Formats: sequence, C-alpha cells, structure tokens
Amino acid sequence: MIITIVGGGSTFTAGIVKSIALRREELEVDEIRLFDLDKERQDKVAVVVDWILHEDLKCDIKLTVTTDVETAYTDASFIFAQMRVGKYAMREQDEKIPLRHGCVGQETCGTGGMAYGMRTIFPMMKVIDDAEKYAKKDYWILNYSNPAAIVSEACRVLRPKARIINICDMPIAIIDVVAAAMEIKDKENIVYDYFGLNHFGWFTSIEYKGEDLMPRLRAYIKEHEILMPAAYLKDKAALGVSSGTEGNRHTKGSWYYVWKGVYEIMENFPEYLPNTYLNYYLQQKEFVEHSNPEHTRANEVMETREKNLFDGVDAYLATGKIDEKVFYAGSHGDWIADLAIALKNDTKARFLVITENRGAIPNMPYDAMVELPAYIGKNGPEVIARDPIPLFQQGLMMQQVNSEKLLVEGCIEGSYEKVLQAFTLNKTVPSMNVAKEILDEMIEANKGYWPELK
Repeated sequence: MIITIVGGGSTFTAGIVKSIALRREELEVDEIRLFDLDKERQDKVAVVVDWILHEDLKCDIKLTVTTDVETAYTDASFIFAQMRVGKYAMREQDEKIPLRHGCVGQETCGTGGMAYGMRTIFPMMKVIDDAEKYAKKDYWILNYSNPAAIVSEACRVLRPKARIINICDMPIAIIDVVAAAMEIKDKENIVYDYFGLNHFGWFTSIEYKGEDLMPRLRAYIKEHEILMPAAYLKDKAALGVSSGTEGNRHTKGSWYYVWKGVYEIMENFPEYLPNTYLNYYLQQKEFVEHSNPEHTRANEVMETREKNLFDGVDAYLATGKIDEKVFYAGSHGDWIADLAIALKNDTKARFLVITENRGAIPNMPYDAMVELPAYIGKNGPEVIARDPIPLFQQGLMMQQVNSEKLLVEGCIEGSYEKVLQAFTLNKTVPSMNVAKEILDEMIEANKGYWPELK
C-alpha cells in the first residue's frame, strides 16, 4: 500500500503523515511518498516527516522523497493532493490586489480565489493524467488543493472519469469549534446535515447523541456575540489581530472576525449555521473595512506557521531536538486519512464531499458541483439526497455556481470575456468596471501561471 502526497513541501504534510501513520493498521500502508517540484522546501519538510515516522512513532513505513513523476506515482493506491501553485508569494497577490480595489481579498473566495483557481486547474489535470499513467488502476485521488470548488468544476469538465474526490476540512474545523463551545469532548458523536458549495454552505442540523444542539448553539452565539469557545475568549491575545491561542488554526489572528461574523449573520438569518466563508460574500463591505491591504492572512501565515516549521527544522538539525508545536497536526490530516480508510475498507462512513449534484438538491442544476454528506465505500461517494433548498440560499448558490462555471470555461477557452463575466458575477465585486480593473492587474501578476486570455 503506497500513499503519495502531492505538495510534499506543504506545512501540512507532517500532520497528514502523522494521521496516516497513526492509522497504519487500518490503511495497511507500507510506503509514503512525498512529491513536490520544490526540492529544497520538500527536503526540509521531509526532516520532520522522517522524525515523526521513525523517531516519534517508531513505525516501519518507508519514506520516499522525490521530484520525479514516475517515482512518485508508480503503483500508488492513494494520492493526497495539496498543491499550492505559486506558493505564498502568489497567495499574497491574490489577497492584496482585490483589496486595493475595495474588494474582499481572500485566499479561496472572491477574485483572489478565482486567480488561485486559474493557476491550479491545469496542474491538477496533470496530477490526474500522471495517476492514470502510473498509479494502480483502482487509485483514488483525494484532493485538498484549493480552491476546491473551482478545481472540482474543472475536473468535472476536463476529466469526468477521473477517480478523484474533492474535500475540504473547514466544516470539520467548524464542528471542532462547536464541540469546544458546547464543552463536548467526544466530538465523534456529533452528527450534522449540511448543504451548499465548497466554502459556501450551511449546517441545517447538528445533533449530539440524539440531542438537537441548534437551540443551545444559537443561544451561545447570541450571548457571546461570536462562535468561539469561552476558553479562547478569555485569552485576550486571541482577539482580533494577534497570534491567538494554541489549538484550532482557524481561530487565530484575523480569523477572529470570521467567527464574529457568524454571530452577525445569524442575527439576521438564524435558521442555519453558516460556513464561516459566507462572511466574505454576505459582509463584503465590512470585511474590506477591517482588512489591512498591506498585511493579509498570507502574511500572518508566513510569519507564523511557515516560519515556525522551517525554524523548527533548522533547530532540530542543529540540536537534535524537535518541538512538535512547529508542525500542525489535527483534523486536517485526520479527515483525509479517515476518508482513505472508508474507501479502502468499504466502511460506508459518512463524510462531507464535493460532488456533481445529479438531482441530490432538486432545485439546483444537475451538473452543479455541490457539497453534501455522502456515505463512502470502495466505489466512492453515495450522496445523500435532500429536499429542495430555500430560495435565499438557492439564489446565492446559483450566482456562485455560474461565476465558477464561467471562470472554468474562460480559463479552458482562453476567453478574456468569460473570465471578466465570472469576476463581474461574483458577489464580492460591486461592478463590471471594478471587475475589469482587478482582472487586468491579476493578469499581469499571474504571467507564467495563467493561460493567455484573448
């Protein structure tokens, strides 16, 4: 059993490897391969990975670190994809260019996410093609590469038969915060229903051992005016702008405003618990106002998670001692490893996945890439269908779906007009003229990454 991690130089790699290794009996994994185009970066991450496997957990899983495609994919059963095309230097541009024009600057949402998507579409197709050529015939690609909504739409259009499942850990991070706020230790007993698109959805129910948590959760959010555990709120350093508390990475720094936004959305629309990313679409103006165009989330990550990991590697090489706090381990890695277990062992466990609608949401297009619960077995997701969704949510989703479809079409066709239409249609952009200004600046910033638009 071989698992290949594409984007082996990611700061998340060590945590994912630890999650795999802790499940080595269920996965029956013999070898983990790290594959990245950036050898220098990956070699540094591999130092921590090797320590986890052979010093920390003392397991006999073979580690291969490579920049060679054939070595990476040959006979692999699972490919975990977590590419960041352009790395953090381009993420910084994705966030800062829109803010200069008064629009949301965010990694996966709005025009920043669209820029990132256009960089990722064709590299993801290469991953699929390489897996088809070299991996085992029953391979599965489990994709974390963002922006997952745009990537999954491109896969649907360009590689409809690919054995790929697109996933996101943000809903799980939200459930982690809900569990902490409700003082629930055994979060595995929480069952939820959800519908939407990636980074654009709603929890319709959350239950714990048969108890409907939504009334208690609504009261908690209203009382605290934020969705964040009380223990975190006591740590004044976590509020708003600083590094935050230990624990969930989604609660640190500027994430504070995102969790605050949950309260603000639910004051107006209390029925469902929103995915935190909906803040960027429902409160565009407010998020621009409290954003710093000179210091965005990309800078926060480079100054914390990125710096901590690579400083930690240097310290380990110099002293032989490692601080586990230098790498992130948690739900991010657990989620993808558990999904692999469900596929391999045909468990029919329930996961949230991004999938072609095919009537699962009756009043959404058949070919929309939606995010819904599904039972996972050896043949892939068995999506759980639901009743029609309310008009408000359906209207928002239709606007977002069409924006993403136009973007993918424009990227594939090299059509400036369609990409401009996609930018114009996106809810984070106030006008056609602003859309054009952002697009033209992004074309310059993404030279060498984007196809030529005519």
